[in-house]
Amino acid sequence: MHENSSSDGPKLPVVAPRAVLRKRNLPDWRIWLGLVLTAAWLVVGALYVEVSIGWASVDRQPADVIGAFLEGAFAPLAFFWLVIGYFLQQKSLAQNTEALQMQFQEIQRSAEQAVRQTETIAASERHARQETFLRIAGQVRQQLGAILGLLFMSSQGSSGSGRVPNAEMDQHWSDLYKGDPEIFARLLLTTHVTLTDSSERFALFYGTEIRARHINNFIFTLERLLERAREADIDGILEDLIVGSSLGFVYKLALAYRAQAPERLANLASTGRDVRFDIASVP
Repeated sequence: MHENSSSDGPKLPVVAPRAVLRKRNLPDWRIWLGLVLTAAWLVVGALYVEVSIGWASVDRQPADVIGAFLEGAFAPLAFFWLVIGYFLQQKSLAQNTEALQMQFQEIQRSAEQAVRQTETIAASERHARQETFLRIAGQVRQQLGAILGLLFMSSQGSSGSGRVPNAEMDQHWSDLYKGDPEIFARLLLTTHVTLTDSSERFALFYGTEIRARHINNFIFTLERLLERAREADIDGILEDLIVGSSLGFVYKLALAYRAQAPERLANLASTGRDVRFDIASVP
């Protein structure tokens, strides 16, 4: 029976709502004082009439005398109740002011709560956009890796320079589909570093129409991914992650060599990609 009083701290006295209302509706002590003094004043006045002229002689007094007596008898009471009314009004104004302050504080708390809820909703929406982007980005990175794989085969495989045997090329493709979408990006960067002649480096990306088609498609796809990253993250962290990866380094090299390529190779539409966007050369 006494289990609830063990660890909940001191308990406040419970006051019934009706008792609280009755307490709030009780007259102010000034009213009680006014009633007591008014009653005492009336008793004193009645005694004065009884002693001075007697109640039997009141009706024989002139009207002006009775009027003057009543004016003198009740004027102090009127002034007294006027003062009491002033203090009661002052108290009521103070209570109204306190109520307005409490309402203002409540409005402030509601506004702060609304701001916090708005921030929470915005954060949740931003988090949902980022999660959606990360799911899409994984698939797009796989696509980008496959495009670079075709580019690498065109330049280094049996159909190109033949530097990479078919068995080794098959292993690279196997690594790609096992979860390493940047395998061909790293291979292209390594090949680019080992090549000493600038024309060979250029040919690695724009040596043929097939290579131009692959690298232009790669640029187009990665730029769309960067655009979605900016929409999902206004801080630019996701965009920096993409640009700072091996895919991003290949993208920067591709932009530099596309600026040097002839128009028929640099233009995405002329290399065979059917798109509705006009991908202009990057200066």
